Amino acid sequence: MAGTFSTVSFDRALGLAVLRTPHSVYAVRIGTDGSPRHLHWGAALDTADLGALSEAASPAASSFEADAAPDELAPESGARFGPAGLQVRFADGTRGAQWHFTGHRIEGRELRLRLADRRYPLAAELCYRVRPGSDVIERWTELTHTGTGGSDPISVDRLDSAAWTAPALSDYRLSHLVGGWNSEFQLHRDRLPVAETVLTSRRGLTSHHANPWLALDDGTAGEEDGEVWSTVLAWSGSWRVTVHRDPVGCTTWTGGFGHEGTGWTLAPGESLSTPVFAGLYTPAGFGAASRAWHTYIRTSVLPSPDRDRPVLYNSWEATGFDVDHPGQLHLARLAARVGAELFVVDDGWFGARTSDRAGLGDWTPRPSAFPDGLRPLADEVHRLGMDFGLWVEPEMVNRDSDLYRAHPDWVVHTPTRDATELRNQLMLNLARPEVEAWALRTLDRLVRDNAVDWLKWDANRVVTEAGWPGHPDPDRLWIDHTRAVYRIMDRLRADHPGLRIEACAGGGGRVDLGILARTDQAWTSDNTDPVDRIGIQHGFSQLFPAQTMAAWVTDSPNVTTGRATPLSFRFHVAMAGALGLGGDLTHWSEEELQETAALVARYKEIRPLVQHGRQYRLSTPDGVTAVHYASEDDTDHAVLAWRPTTRFGHAPTALALPTLDPGARYVDLDEGTTHSGAVLTRRGIDLTLPAGDYASRLIRLRRTP
Repeated sequence: MAGTFSTVSFDRALGLAVLRTPHSVYAVRIGTDGSPRHLHWGAALDTADLGALSEAASPAASSFEADAAPDELAPESGARFGPAGLQVRFADGTRGAQWHFTGHRIEGRELRLRLADRRYPLAAELCYRVRPGSDVIERWTELTHTGTGGSDPISVDRLDSAAWTAPALSDYRLSHLVGGWNSEFQLHRDRLPVAETVLTSRRGLTSHHANPWLALDDGTAGEEDGEVWSTVLAWSGSWRVTVHRDPVGCTTWTGGFGHEGTGWTLAPGESLSTPVFAGLYTPAGFGAASRAWHTYIRTSVLPSPDRDRPVLYNSWEATGFDVDHPGQLHLARLAARVGAELFVVDDGWFGARTSDRAGLGDWTPRPSAFPDGLRPLADEVHRLGMDFGLWVEPEMVNRDSDLYRAHPDWVVHTPTRDATELRNQLMLNLARPEVEAWALRTLDRLVRDNAVDWLKWDANRVVTEAGWPGHPDPDRLWIDHTRAVYRIMDRLRADHPGLRIEACAGGGGRVDLGILARTDQAWTSDNTDPVDRIGIQHGFSQLFPAQTMAAWVTDSPNVTTGRATPLSFRFHVAMAGALGLGGDLTHWSEEELQETAALVARYKEIRPLVQHGRQYRLSTPDGVTAVHYASEDDTDHAVLAWRPTTRFGHAPTALALPTLDPGARYVDLDEGTTHSGAVLTRRGIDLTLPAGDYASRLIRLRRTP
């Protein structure tokens, strides 16, 4: 029943909502109590078969255990004892909601299930949307206080976007991303315990330490085989996802913005809408799930998916805070010589910024470094054939700044608590309309006056002492600050159509589908060591496509780890994403500059495949890992393979390329040899890697007519 169309439908007689995607079906039935309950998510079934399905019943059902099928969004009422996705409290102290189903609405591929509380002025719409040709199902919730002006407010302690339910499986395995600063996106895959497992960020940012993506399988799925259920929350602030596996085989998870201890108030007539919580099912393994996410992000999330991400040069590792016009111009000329297409001036160009102790908030060029402003440098960078970019951190402020001295009340703070400084800075409360307006006005002028083509938007601290003095609903800070960031980025892009934005938060601290909906790529990690990056990039690719993954070639030994690696190895690892250069080119030898120019040129040849092709993750028993990028028509292929260490006595093994057509033949564009597709898919290609550690190779193949 697989096809290319995605549809939604609702059968009133059966109370049955059905969402069909090319390779899956998602079904919901309105329960006898008026609550939408999960029915099916997986392989395609006919509507008649879905209607005949009985609601799931717990084998442990008793007066101590609920017997109903899992809720699509569980309220805090009735015999429900798992994690509640909706927690509300009314003025008389009553908690939870008891729903009455009031109808549905379908507009195109969007379905809304309408609910109203039986006794209180509260309504909800559970929203579903499918996209053409995609197996991704988007879900979110809209909650409304339906009372009149004289009604009491309603407290909202938890409002999740959606709850998801896995089918009964022999076992459950959870895949998710963990890490920290300089070690982001580490893939963790382990048996799901019979318990509640909470994945969360309480930091006001997505965080380096966790990401709101997960995948579930029965413990046997592989890279290219086995059923996988996967979800991701499109939100860039604090978040929480709770996975609940009960003792008798039911596994559900619920997630949304905010974390425990936060809550909001709904006034009469007011609504609160959640971010999208998207999910997909695939019968073809983790690789197929990743490729489905990559396609969805390209077609439904990224603002400019068809534009090639430029080869950039960033000045940070070369200069630190020692930034001035002559030094940046010298670096720009070297960057242009080796083939960079974008030159980005990093931290240190503004205010009194000679260290991280001063200047944040004063977004005007430092006179001693740029006596004539930034425009002469921007003009020269453009004359060299490159775009011009600037690093900014508009959400933060130093105490030692003109902005803070003028507006100390603009920072996020609790007056009766000492403020924690991180990286010697405080956080501006962009949820305040006047602060949001200042940030937009300042950035708009900066872009306009200096012909800026690219902003690297950084955020080097998280939320502490969260407060909003004088605001009647101070926890709105956790939502409204993030949405203000979104609005500013959206407005800048609308007013400057050529502008591109890179998301950054001390490395990969804010990488998610919410921020990628208004940026072009994300800074993956401050750690540019190529050996560490292999693991970081592997985890990143579980969800995000290569074109969003900024990857730099920097100096050797690496500034973070002290590890020395060959230039070609550093390049081959960084070529797996959106290639950038970040080393001090003034200290690179003539031979290194020439090799760099050749490798940049080679990357530009494979860039269409890396940034727009299908990605396959590969490995061999002897420690080689690789990524294979294929064009949609199977004509062109690029394989990047790495072996960080060698093992004595272990002969190198061939790398199988299973996505190729066994009946076709492929020519190696660099070696000139022709290979049988059957041999490449089953036996593999001999990599002939250089001897020793830190060996790598790029292979380009083309299908012969």
